[in-house]
Amino acid sequence: MDEGLVIVYTGKGKGKTTAALGMALRAIGHDYTICMIQFIKGSWHYGEMSSSKRLEPEFELTAVGKGFVGILDDKTPKEVHQKIAKEAIEIARQKILSEKYNIIILDEINYAVNLELVDVDNVLDLIRIKPQKVTLVLTGNHVKQQIVDAADLVTEMREIKHPFQKGIRAKKGIDF
Repeated sequence: MDEGLVIVYTGKGKGKTTAALGMALRAIGHDYTICMIQFIKGSWHYGEMSSSKRLEPEFELTAVGKGFVGILDDKTPKEVHQKIAKEAIEIARQKILSEKYNIIILDEINYAVNLELVDVDNVLDLIRIKPQKVTLVLTGNHVKQQIVDAADLVTEMREIKHPFQKGIRAKKGIDF
């Protein structure tokens, strides 16, 4: 892996985190090391929290957030979400500079910027300090144009049809 990329998975459709995890699975097959930092999902249980342990030591998952901000059962003050997101930025900075990982996934970081939990300049700084050989993957909807401009690859997931439209709730193993 000579030169890393900046990759963004964004859009209203499903599959952003799943695409990043698929890339991680593929990379592990080439003996790469991956670190995934979850900015928002931290307090909920997702399948990747358990399955990632099976991929250790090549795959490391750090869930930092306190759950989705301002929806469902979230009663956490925004200031707490902001403090935790800033901690996640610092963790990301340390992981990026460690040069221990081939790929670092910043899961839901675009949502964190959109929700004003972190400033877009913090994300651009992470892109700037990225060692040449590290690939940085940023997921989440509402990506800012500055991040698009700094990226090498941007893929937008577009929802065409969703089971929720028929009243089908999120499914374990598929959605979380």
